[in-house]
Amino acid sequence: MKRVLIVRLGALGDIVHAIPVAAALRRAFPSVRIDWLVAAKHREILDLVPVIDRRLAITDRSTLTAIRELRRARYDAAIDLQGLLKSAVLARASGAGRVIGFASTYLRERLARPFYTDAFDPGCGDIYDPREKRHVVQINLGILEPLGLTVGVPEFPIERVDSEAARAVAERAGGRYAVVNPGAAWPNKRWPPERFGAVAAALRARHALRSVVTWGPGEESIAAAVVAASGGAALMTPRTSVADLVALARGAALMISGDTGPTHIATALGTPIVGIYGPTRPSRNGPWSPADVVVTRDPICECLHLRRCRRQTMCLMDVGVDEVVAAVDRRLAAQPSHV
Repeated sequence: MKRVLIVRLGALGDIVHAIPVAAALRRAFPSVRIDWLVAAKHREILDLVPVIDRRLAITDRSTLTAIRELRRARYDAAIDLQGLLKSAVLARASGAGRVIGFASTYLRERLARPFYTDAFDPGCGDIYDPREKRHVVQINLGILEPLGLTVGVPEFPIERVDSEAARAVAERAGGRYAVVNPGAAWPNKRWPPERFGAVAAALRARHALRSVVTWGPGEESIAAAVVAASGGAALMTPRTSVADLVALARGAALMISGDTGPTHIATALGTPIVGIYGPTRPSRNGPWSPADVVVTRDPICECLHLRRCRRQTMCLMDVGVDEVVAAVDRRLAAQPSHV
C-alpha cells in the first residue's frame, strides 16, 4: 500500500480522536503517503501532526477542485471516519481502490454506506448505544482492521509548539497555572461561568494555582464572566490559535472543561483533566487517562447526544461547585503536575 486518504472534516475534538489512525498507519507502513481531507477551519491542528504528508483543506466552494486533486493522487485506500453522506461521497470520489467506512448501524447518516467497498462493524449497536463502553478513539482504530491492522495503544503525535502567547500568559499567571475552558459548541455542554469562577477561586486558595481562561469564537463574554466571578483568581487569555492552545495545555498543571475540542487536545497531550459532562458519555468521549476525574450527569440526562436540552433546567445545573472542587483535589493528588 502506497497512498492512503483519511477523510475527517471536523470538528476539532473529533479530528483529535482520529489522529491515532494516522499514527497507526505510519507505524505499520513507514513509507506510505498519508493525506487528510479536512474542513479549512479545522486544518490548524493537523499542521502539528508530523505523520501526515499532506493536508487537503476544503470549503464548500472548493469541493470540486479538491475532488480533482484527490483523483490525481491515485489512492490505494480512502478511510471515512466521519460517517456522513458528504464525507462518504468525497471518499468515493477520490477514486481510491478501497473505500473503508463504518457499518450502517454505526453511521451518523446511513445513506453513506453504499459508497464504501469495505464496512467495519464495531459491534456496538448504533453510534450512541449506551451499552457501548469503549472510547471513540478505540472504535476509530478498529476501522483499520480491513487493512489487516489491529492497534492496541493509541498514539497522538502532536508537535511541541513555541508560543509567545502561551509564554506571556504563563508569566502573568506566575508560572504554574490551571486552564479553565468554559465554552462549548453545544449550549447544554456549558457549565455556568459563575461556577467556573468559583472553582478558580478555590484552586488559588487550596492549591496556589492561578487559572487562565481560554475561549474560542463567540465565547469571549463567557470567559470574561468566569474571570469576573473568580475574585481575581483567574485571568483571560488573548485570542489564541490552536497552536497557542496546544502550548498552553501542554504547560498546564490541570485543565477543567466540558466535552469540547480543547479538552480532547489536552487529553492527547497528557494534561491532567477534570471533565464536566452532561449530554455525552465520558466512557465514549471523555479523558483518556485513568487518572483523570470526570463529574458527569449522563446517567440522568434526557438529551444524550442532542445539541439542546429537552428539560426546562439542563442536567449540568445539578453539578455544584463543591463537587467539582472535590474532583480537582482528587486529580491533583493522583498525579503531580507535569509542569
